[in-house]
Amino acid sequence: MGEQKNLSTTYDPAQVEDKWYSHWKEKEYFKAEVNEDKESFTIMMPPPNVTGQLHIGHALTMTFQDILTRWKRMQGYEALWMPGTDHASIATEVKVVNKMREEEGLTKDDITREEFLDRAWDWTEEYGGTITKQLQKLGVSCDWDRERFTMDEGCNQSVKEAFVQLYEEGLIYRGDYIVNWCPDCLTTLSDIEVEHEDQPGKLYHIKYQVKNSDEYIVVATTRPETLLGDTAIAVNPDDERYQDLVGEKVIVPIVEREIEVVADEYVDSEFGTGLVKVTPGHDPNDFEIGERHDLEIIKVIDDQANMTAAAGKYEGLDRYQCRKELIADLDEVGLLEEIEEHEHSVGQCYRCDTTVEPLVSKQWYVAMEELAKPAIEAVRSGDTNFVPERFDKVYFNWMENIRDWCISRQLWWGHRIPAWYCQDCEQVIVAREEPEVCSACGSSDLKQDEDVLDTWFSSGLWPFSTLNWPAENPDLDYFYPTDVLVTGRDIIFFWVARMIFMALKFTDETPFDDVYIHGLVRDAEGRKMSKSLGNGVDPLEVIEEVGCDTLRMTLITGNTPGNDIRYRPERVEASRNFANKLWNASRFVLMNLEDFDLDNLDTNQLDYTLADQWILSRLNRKIKRVTELFEEYQFGQVSQELYDFVWREFCDWYIELIKPRLYQDGDSLQRQTAQYVAYYTLENILRLLHPIMPFITEEIWQYLPGDGESIMVAQWPEADKSAIAEQAEEKMEVIMEVIRNIRNIRNEMKVNPGREITAILTSDVAEKLEIVKEGQAYIADLAKVSQLEIKDKLESRPEQASTAITEKIEIILPLAGMVDLDKEIVRLEEEIEEMEFEIKRAEGKLNNDGFVNNAPEHLVEEERQKKEEYTAKKKQLEKRLEGLKA
Repeated sequence: MGEQKNLSTTYDPAQVEDKWYSHWKEKEYFKAEVNEDKESFTIMMPPPNVTGQLHIGHALTMTFQDILTRWKRMQGYEALWMPGTDHASIATEVKVVNKMREEEGLTKDDITREEFLDRAWDWTEEYGGTITKQLQKLGVSCDWDRERFTMDEGCNQSVKEAFVQLYEEGLIYRGDYIVNWCPDCLTTLSDIEVEHEDQPGKLYHIKYQVKNSDEYIVVATTRPETLLGDTAIAVNPDDERYQDLVGEKVIVPIVEREIEVVADEYVDSEFGTGLVKVTPGHDPNDFEIGERHDLEIIKVIDDQANMTAAAGKYEGLDRYQCRKELIADLDEVGLLEEIEEHEHSVGQCYRCDTTVEPLVSKQWYVAMEELAKPAIEAVRSGDTNFVPERFDKVYFNWMENIRDWCISRQLWWGHRIPAWYCQDCEQVIVAREEPEVCSACGSSDLKQDEDVLDTWFSSGLWPFSTLNWPAENPDLDYFYPTDVLVTGRDIIFFWVARMIFMALKFTDETPFDDVYIHGLVRDAEGRKMSKSLGNGVDPLEVIEEVGCDTLRMTLITGNTPGNDIRYRPERVEASRNFANKLWNASRFVLMNLEDFDLDNLDTNQLDYTLADQWILSRLNRKIKRVTELFEEYQFGQVSQELYDFVWREFCDWYIELIKPRLYQDGDSLQRQTAQYVAYYTLENILRLLHPIMPFITEEIWQYLPGDGESIMVAQWPEADKSAIAEQAEEKMEVIMEVIRNIRNIRNEMKVNPGREITAILTSDVAEKLEIVKEGQAYIADLAKVSQLEIKDKLESRPEQASTAITEKIEIILPLAGMVDLDKEIVRLEEEIEEMEFEIKRAEGKLNNDGFVNNAPEHLVEEERQKKEEYTAKKKQLEKRLEGLKA
C-alpha cells in the first residue's frame, strides 16, 4: 500500500494491467519453491498447442485456474501453477507442411526428415511463444520460470522412460491390427480422435451367387467398394432364414472370389437383409470377425484412399470413384438389386475433417486392461473426484469399455518411438538410448522406427514429467500429487483418463485430487462458436475494449460446474459497470480518508453505530460464504455473492448511510468510526475480489493506507465470528425495507426526488417501533423525510395519503401539497384501465381452448404470469387511488 492519494476520475484498464503484470513478474510473486514451512498447492496448466491462438475456451479455463491459484496463494499455500505448451504432432505438422508448400513449393517427399524437423523447430520458435504472451494478457499468475514444452529434453526423457518400462512389462506391443487412418494427414488416429457425425448416404443391396446353384443372396452395404476385399459372408447363428447357408460358398461379384458363409453373433438379423459382407482389412468389426474365423485379410484401399492392385481393374482409383464405377458395373451385370437412402454415422479426422479409412496396419499399442483397472478404482474410491460428480459416469463408460491404445503415428514431428530394428536378423530393440549394436546378432546395421508417439502419450505424463520424473528430486516430492485439474468435458477421454492411469502406473498415486469440469462458452443463442458461423469471440479484443477484469468477471458470472455458458454482450456490460461501480465507490472512500490515521487508531475505542455493526456482520458472513463456495468450485456463485454485496450492500446502502458522519467537521469519533469501517470493509472486499479481478483490485489497494507490498501476497480474509451481529442485521433489514417502501411510493406518486416529505410510521408491535426509532436518522436521510412521526396508535388518518405495509409497519405518506392530486388521480385511473384491458386480453387467450391446447407450454405459462402480474398491479393502483380520494 502506498502514500495516501486519490484515484483518477475514471478507471482505464489499459493504464493499469500491463503495469501491474510486469510488476508482479519482476517481484517474482508467481514463483513457487519447495518450502517445508508451507503446505503446497499445485495445479497443472492443460498445455495449449504450441502454435495455438488464445480463444474464449482458453480464457475460461485459464481464468478458473488463476482464480484458484491466487486464492490459495493468499491463503498461505506455496502455490505452483505449472505452465506449458503441447507440441501437437498432427496440427503442427500440417502447418509446417502447408508453409513449405506455399513458400517453397516443397512436400515432405522432397526433403529429409532432419530438414523437416529443422523447419518444425523454426516454426515452433517463431510461433510457439504467441499463446504464452496472450495468456499473460489474461493475467495468469503461473510460474513462467518453470514453463515446459512436451518435447523439451526433460519431457523427452520421461517419455522414453515410460515407453521402455511399459514395453519391458509387456504392456506395449507391436502388431497388425485395424486402425483409424486419415488419408489426408497420413497417420493413424485413436478412436477418440475420430469424430462421428450422421450424414445422408445410401444402402446398396448387392447380389452374391451361391456356388454351384442359381440361388443368390442379397447383402446390404454402405461401402460397396470394400466388397473387393470380402473374405466371408456372416449371418447370426440364431437366424433361421440362413441356417442352411452356413458353411456354403458364395461368389464375390465382379472379382469372382469364392468365400464362405460363417455364423457370428455380431450380426444384427434386423439390419438390412441379415447378411453381412466381411472385409477384415477395412472394418474394425469385420476385423474381429476375421480373427474369430481365421479369415484372410485383403487390403484393397491404400494409405491415400486409392484402390490397390488387389482391387483389380479399379487399381489407382479414388475410393469414391471406385464406388461409382463398381456400382455401374454391378448394375450392368444385374447384381445390383436396390439402392435406398440411408443416414449413417461417418467417422472424420478431428483435425482435417477427412473421412477416416479403417485399415490394417502394423502399429504400436498399449495393452489397456491392466492399466484401466486401478484407474477405475481410483475414481470409484474417491481418490480422485470429478466436479460435478456426474462426469464420473462418462469416465467409467469409456474406461470400462476401453480398447488397446494405438500409440504410433506416421509423422515426423513428435517423440520418435525408441525402437530399433536390426537389418540383419530383424531383432526389435527397445531402449532408452540408441544402441550401438544388435543385442541378438551384434550387427551395427540398426534402423530406428520412423513413427512418433501419439501426442497424448506425452500429455498423459504431464503432471509428473514436468516435475522431472523419473529422477528423484525435491520438486516431485513436494508439489506432486497435484491438487486439482481444470479442464473441459471434451477431453475426459483424450487426456484426463490417460493422466490417471499413467500416474498410477509410474508413481503409484493419482495425479490430482479433484477434476473440475467446466462447460463450453457458447454464443448468445446457445450455438457452439465456430469459424463457419462467424460467431467466435476473440478474448484479446474484449480485453483491449473493456479490460481483463471485465472479461474474467463475465466468464465466471452465472457459471455452474459442468454446464455451458452463453456469452452475451449485456453480461460484458454488466461486468464493466461493476468494475466502474467498485472504482467510484473506492474513489469516494479514499476522498474521505485524507485525514485518516490508521497507524494511531485504537479500533476498540471507536463508536460503532447500527449501520457499522450491520456492514461488518454482513462482510464476515460474506467472507465465510465466499471461502466455502471457492472450496466447492462454485465460481459463478462467488461472483454473484460479491457482486450483490459490493453493489447493493456496500455501495448502495452503507456508503449512503455514513455520508452524514463523513461530512462532519474535525476528527469526531463518529467520523473516525465511519472512516475506519469504510476502509476496513473496502480493503476486505478487494482481497475477496482479487482472485477474480486482479488488476483493478491491485490498483485500488495500492492507494489504501496500511502496510503491504501487493494484494497478491496479502492474506486471504478470515471470517470473524465475533463480528456476526444477527440483531443488527435484523434491525437494519427492517429499516431498509421502510426506506425502500417510502422511496417506491415517492417514485410511483411522482414526488419530486429532491423534495423532503412527511412520513408516519405505525405498528402494534412495540419491538418494530423501537427499531424504526433507532434508525430514524437513516430513514430521514435516505428517504428524504423532513418530519417523521412514529406512533403505536393512529388517532386519525390523514386525507389524501398513500400507504404501504412492510415488516408489520404501516407507512403513511400524506401527499397534500406534494403532488397535483387531480392529475395523479387521472393518471392512476388511466393505469387501472390499462391493467383491466391487459387482464381481459390475457383471459381471452387463456379461455381459448385452441390457444391453451396447441400453443407451446412456455407461451401459455407466460400468459398466466402476465394475468397474475396485471391483477396484482391493478389492486396496488386501486389502493393508491383510494388513498388519494379519501
